Amino acid sequence: MSASAQGPGDEAGVPCALLRGGTSKAAYFLARDLPRDPRERDDLLLRIMGSGHPLQIDGIGGAHSLASKVAVVSPSKDDTADVDYLFLQLGVERATVTDLQNCGNVLAGVGPFAVERGLVPAGGETTAVRIRMVNSGSVVTATFATPAGVVRYRGDTHIAGAPGTASPITLRFSDTAGSATGGLLPTGRAVDVIDGTEVTCVDNGMPVVVARAADLGITGYESHEDLAADASLRERVERLRLAAGRLMGLGDVAGMTVPKTTLVAPPRNGGTICTRTFIPSHPHTAIGVLGALSAASALLLPGGVGAELAELSGSVIDVEHPTGHLLIDLELDTARSPPAVLSAGVIRTARKLFDGTVYPSASHPTPPE
Repeated sequence: MSASAQGPGDEAGVPCALLRGGTSKAAYFLARDLPRDPRERDDLLLRIMGSGHPLQIDGIGGAHSLASKVAVVSPSKDDTADVDYLFLQLGVERATVTDLQNCGNVLAGVGPFAVERGLVPAGGETTAVRIRMVNSGSVVTATFATPAGVVRYRGDTHIAGAPGTASPITLRFSDTAGSATGGLLPTGRAVDVIDGTEVTCVDNGMPVVVARAADLGITGYESHEDLAADASLRERVERLRLAAGRLMGLGDVAGMTVPKTTLVAPPRNGGTICTRTFIPSHPHTAIGVLGALSAASALLLPGGVGAELAELSGSVIDVEHPTGHLLIDLELDTARSPPAVLSAGVIRTARKLFDGTVYPSASHPTPPE
């Protein structure tokens, strides 16, 4: 690929912090440190991450979609929030950038980053930061420990899919329904049939296609490695996803990471439901926060796919996934038409990995032969 136009950040570098947020890893930037023009911004970020090479060897990307993410943070333009958070998903093998989805894992690091950058003053023992997710307009409140006015990352909370423990970050969501499609049920129905398979297309913060694992010929308890090795299954998941994308009003989603697909099965480790998620057709080692909220929403819908498999009790839903459990707190008003989301929350953790200056390459990498 030809060399990109050089900008002021190429030689001087760009201020950047790398954080693990939930089960993802992202580069966090202040919007003022990036070009205002979206095309120039995206070009710069691709060169910073090394996208266009499967190892992202000439950038700071982690050679996986879960570690090829960017958070752009700025003072909010909305009186209902303190900061604005734009999430960008960058490709790994392909030099692509999309803002068509949120990321609830990367979201976990936005509040601490905003405090460290001085966008929000630290409170007392804890600080609450209201975050507007620019991708959807939804607002979430992140509450985390700031003893003596300093963000505390170390703690005793473990989340499945991330090693070790860290300080808890509570996320309370609002207005998540229809984040990318305009409605909790983008097709207007609780159940659709695609290629003979019943699915629920739902968008409660993330467009997701929910199907029974058994209907795709698997148990739903397979390991990440077994799913990754099943080319036939991944091809079927992709066909299902492409058709669902059109039904959900997203158009041709061949080059997108949404909608995601979650296959459900009866729980087997004391949870509410067992899940296996694909992004877009590659198996996830865990499950995303907003993806879990959407998949769980399908279980609460009258007639929703997988509802009969779930062991529901109260508003707390224990989502089993390949590396553990994700607890979410979710309430829907199903008496309304369409159903409405009353509340949604989750506990995550984040950890600062580095804070400094990152230097972009001069051009996008050329994939190896």
